[in-house]
Amino acid sequence: MIKECIILAGGLGTRLRSAVPDLPKCMAPVAGKPFLAHVINYFREQGIEKFIFSLGYKSKVIQQFLDASYAGLSKQYVIEKEPLGTGGAIQLACRQATERHVLILNGDTMFSIQVSALAAFHLQHQAHCTLALKPMQRFDRYGVVEIADNGAITSFREKQFYENGLINGGIYALQVNTFLHEALPEKFSFEKDYLEKLYTARPMYGIVQDAYFIDIGIPEDFERANKELHARSNDVQTDGV
Repeated sequence: MIKECIILAGGLGTRLRSAVPDLPKCMAPVAGKPFLAHVINYFREQGIEKFIFSLGYKSKVIQQFLDASYAGLSKQYVIEKEPLGTGGAIQLACRQATERHVLILNGDTMFSIQVSALAAFHLQHQAHCTLALKPMQRFDRYGVVEIADNGAITSFREKQFYENGLINGGIYALQVNTFLHEALPEKFSFEKDYLEKLYTARPMYGIVQDAYFIDIGIPEDFERANKELHARSNDVQTDGV
C-alpha cells in the first residue's frame, strides 16, 4: 500500500483568474471550502498518511490554511523559489519522501481513484511509474494515453478532439529512487520530459479507473465542481474544516 503522497499546488492558475482572481488555484472555494481540502480529505480516507505539499505561487496562503485547518496532519512543505515545471516540482518533493513509492496528485484536480488498486497494480508490475487513466468521451482538452492488454503504455497522443479515449488523470504511483536516478534537469515537464520521453525504455504502466473526475483549471469546470462536490462535502470530517 502507498501511504505517502506529493500534492502539486504551486501553479499560477492563470486560466481561472477570471473566477478566482486573488487565490492560488487549489485554494479556490468549492462547496464551502478550499478545493485542496476536498483532495486531502478524500485521499486520507483512501489510506494516505503523509503529505508533501509542493508550493510556489502564494505559498503562504496555502501554508496558513493547512497549519490552521490540518494541525494534526503529517505534512511538510517544499517551496519552489522559481517555477520548476511539474517534473522539477516532483523531483524536489521526492527528495523529502520517506517511502519507496509515493502517490503524485494535483491540488486542482479531484480523481476519486481507489488507491489500493493503483498501488497493488504498480507494485505487481514493478513499475517505475503507473498512471491512473480516466475513460472519457467527446473531448479536446486532453491528450490520450494508449496501453497494451497488460497495461504497459504504448503511446501518448496529442491534444485534439477525440470521440473517446483514456486520459492521463494526473495521478501517478511513482518509484522514488528510480525517478531520482534519472539525472533529469532542475526544470522540466513530468509529462513531456519524463513520461513521454522514457515510456519506451522504462516500465511505465496505466490502470483504468472510471471514477469521478474534475479539473477546476477553467471557470466552467470550477462552477461544475461547486455543484457536484456540494453533496460530497457534507460527508467529510476533518481536523477543523
